[in-house]
Amino acid sequence: MSATPAARRTVLKGAALAGAAGLGAAACSTESKLGHARTPTPTAPVDLGAADAVPVGGARLYREQRLVVSCPAKGEYLAFSAQCTHAGCALDKVEGNEGNCPCHGSRFDVTTGEALKGPATVPLPKVPVVVRDGKLIAGPEA
Repeated sequence: MSATPAARRTVLKGAALAGAAGLGAAACSTESKLGHARTPTPTAPVDLGAADAVPVGGARLYREQRLVVSCPAKGEYLAFSAQCTHAGCALDKVEGNEGNCPCHGSRFDVTTGEALKGPATVPLPKVPVVVRDGKLIAGPEA
Protein backbone atom coordinates (compact mmCIF):
# COMPACT_ATOMS: atom_id res chain seq x y z
CA MET A 1 0.00 0.00 0.00
CA SER A 2 2.93 2.38 0.45
CA ALA A 3 3.49 2.49 -3.35
CA THR A 4 0.04 3.98 -3.99
CA PRO A 5 0.46 7.18 -1.86
CA ALA A 6 3.92 7.79 -3.35
CA ALA A 7 2.59 7.44 -6.89
CA ARG A 8 -0.30 9.78 -6.07
CA ARG A 9 2.14 12.39 -4.71
CA THR A 10 4.25 12.14 -7.86
CA VAL A 11 1.21 12.69 -10.08
CA LEU A 12 0.00 15.63 -7.96
CA LYS A 13 3.46 17.26 -7.98
CA GLY A 14 3.63 16.87 -11.76
CA ALA A 15 0.20 18.44 -12.20
CA ALA A 16 1.15 21.37 -9.96
CA LEU A 17 4.39 21.99 -11.88
CA ALA A 18 2.59 21.82 -15.23
CA GLY A 19 0.02 24.36 -14.02
CA ALA A 20 2.75 26.72 -12.78
CA ALA A 21 4.57 26.45 -16.12
CA GLY A 22 1.36 27.31 -17.94
CA LEU A 23 0.85 30.40 -15.79
CA GLY A 24 4.42 31.51 -16.49
CA ALA A 25 3.90 31.16 -20.24
CA ALA A 26 0.63 33.08 -20.04
CA ALA A 27 2.34 35.91 -18.14
CA CYS A 28 4.73 36.41 -21.08
CA SER A 29 1.99 36.16 -23.68
CA THR A 30 2.02 38.67 -26.53
CA GLU A 31 -1.68 38.24 -27.19
CA SER A 32 -2.40 41.97 -26.81
CA LYS A 33 0.53 42.86 -29.10
CA LEU A 34 1.03 45.95 -26.97
CA GLY A 35 2.23 44.50 -23.70
CA HIS A 36 0.45 45.41 -20.50
CA ALA A 37 -0.18 49.06 -21.31
CA ARG A 38 -3.67 50.38 -21.52
CA THR A 39 -2.52 53.28 -23.69
CA PRO A 40 0.94 52.80 -25.22
CA THR A 41 0.63 56.09 -27.11
CA PRO A 42 -0.28 59.59 -25.87
CA THR A 43 -3.99 60.41 -25.58
CA ALA A 44 -3.31 64.17 -25.71
CA PRO A 45 -0.63 66.33 -27.37
CA VAL A 46 2.74 66.17 -25.61
CA ASP A 47 5.34 68.96 -25.78
CA LEU A 48 8.76 67.30 -26.09
CA GLY A 49 10.78 70.50 -26.14
CA ALA A 50 13.23 71.81 -28.73
CA ALA A 51 13.16 69.98 -32.06
CA ASP A 52 16.92 70.42 -32.48
CA ALA A 53 17.47 68.18 -29.41
CA VAL A 54 17.00 65.25 -31.81
CA PRO A 55 20.14 64.97 -33.96
CA VAL A 56 19.78 64.65 -37.74
CA GLY A 57 20.33 60.99 -38.60
CA GLY A 58 19.82 60.00 -34.97
CA ALA A 59 17.15 59.54 -32.36
CA ARG A 60 16.29 60.58 -28.84
CA LEU A 61 14.45 58.68 -26.13
CA TYR A 62 11.92 60.64 -24.10
CA ARG A 63 11.69 58.17 -21.25
CA GLU A 64 9.21 60.06 -19.07
CA GLN A 65 6.80 60.51 -21.99
CA ARG A 66 7.44 56.93 -23.23
CA LEU A 67 8.29 58.16 -26.72
CA VAL A 68 11.23 57.85 -29.06
CA VAL A 69 11.77 60.36 -31.87
CA SER A 70 14.12 60.02 -34.83
CA CYS A 71 15.20 62.62 -37.36
CA PRO A 72 16.04 60.97 -40.71
CA ALA A 73 16.67 64.36 -42.40
CA LYS A 74 16.72 68.00 -41.33
CA GLY A 75 13.17 69.03 -40.44
CA GLU A 76 11.74 65.47 -40.68
CA TYR A 77 10.70 63.66 -37.51
CA LEU A 78 9.20 60.26 -36.77
CA ALA A 79 7.87 59.28 -33.37
CA PHE A 80 6.99 55.90 -31.88
CA SER A 81 5.82 54.62 -28.54
CA ALA A 82 8.84 53.68 -26.43
CA GLN A 83 6.87 50.92 -24.77
CA CYS A 84 7.89 47.38 -25.72
CA THR A 85 5.18 45.48 -27.56
CA HIS A 86 6.09 42.26 -25.76
CA ALA A 87 5.43 42.99 -22.09
CA GLY A 88 4.92 46.74 -21.91
CA CYS A 89 8.27 47.76 -20.39
CA ALA A 90 9.65 51.16 -21.37
CA LEU A 91 12.76 51.23 -23.55
CA ASP A 92 15.74 52.25 -21.43
CA LYS A 93 18.23 53.45 -24.04
CA VAL A 94 18.87 54.11 -27.71
CA GLU A 95 22.19 53.01 -29.21
CA GLY A 96 22.63 54.15 -32.78
CA ASN A 97 19.17 53.57 -34.24
CA GLU A 98 18.24 50.68 -31.94
CA GLY A 99 16.05 50.98 -28.87
CA ASN A 100 16.58 48.47 -26.08
CA CYS A 101 13.98 46.92 -23.80
CA PRO A 102 15.62 46.05 -20.46
CA CYS A 103 13.01 43.48 -19.43
CA HIS A 104 13.48 40.68 -21.95
CA GLY A 105 16.05 42.02 -24.42
CA SER A 106 13.83 43.03 -27.32
CA ARG A 107 15.40 45.53 -29.72
CA PHE A 108 13.62 47.94 -32.06
CA ASP A 109 14.64 50.06 -35.04
CA VAL A 110 13.72 53.54 -33.77
CA THR A 111 13.53 54.91 -37.34
CA THR A 112 10.79 52.46 -38.39
CA GLY A 113 9.48 50.98 -35.13
CA GLU A 114 10.28 47.49 -36.45
CA ALA A 115 11.06 44.73 -33.93
CA LEU A 116 14.63 43.61 -34.64
CA LYS A 117 15.13 41.07 -31.85
CA GLY A 118 12.56 39.16 -29.84
CA PRO A 119 10.72 38.19 -27.89
CA ALA A 120 8.80 41.20 -29.29
CA THR A 121 7.53 40.56 -32.83
CA VAL A 122 5.20 43.52 -33.29
CA PRO A 123 6.52 46.98 -34.22
CA LEU A 124 6.32 49.96 -31.90
CA PRO A 125 3.12 51.97 -32.53
CA LYS A 126 3.69 55.10 -34.61
CA VAL A 127 2.81 58.43 -33.00
CA PRO A 128 2.06 61.63 -34.95
CA VAL A 129 4.67 64.35 -34.43
CA VAL A 130 5.01 67.93 -35.73
CA VAL A 131 7.21 70.95 -35.13
CA ARG A 132 5.45 74.05 -33.81
CA ASP A 133 7.44 77.16 -32.95
CA GLY A 134 10.64 75.09 -32.85
CA LYS A 135 9.18 72.51 -30.45
CA LEU A 136 8.25 68.89 -31.07
CA ILE A 137 4.62 68.10 -30.33
CA ALA A 138 3.64 64.43 -30.35
CA GLY A 139 0.34 62.65 -30.01
CA PRO A 140 -3.16 63.21 -31.31
CA GLU A 141 -3.80 66.45 -33.15
CA ALA A 142 -0.07 66.76 -33.77
